[in-house]
Amino acid sequence: TGTGNAGAEFGHGHPAKGTFLGEWGPNGGTQDRLMVLMDWDGKAITGTINPGPQAMPITKAELNPDNWTLHLEGGAGAARVVLDGKFENLTWLARSLTGTYTQGNQRGTFKITRQY
Repeated sequence: TGTGNAGAEFGHGHPAKGTFLGEWGPNGGTQDRLMVLMDWDGKAITGTINPGPQAMPITKAELNPDNWTLHLEGGAGAARVVLDGKFENLTWLARSLTGTYTQGNQRGTFKITRQY
């Protein structure tokens, strides 16, 4: 298994580290802004989903470096969010994470791109 540190050799840091901005919403529905802040301490991914008054700390993060998929969970109860995505353009500074999400009974898609 890999260390999950591909991209670091290009000077870009860990693939899941940074500020990612984009949109999420129900399939075919209105898209809302989504911001995910992630950090990598050498062992674990930590961070916040939609920082601000309704911020949700990331409570679980699982990165599979074999296929570059990422599973994130944040919040609790009805506000609990689950994001399942795959990194695209991994070696680019502006790499993206695209996938599906659930929040309560709402399901949809998201795409967020790392800011640099």
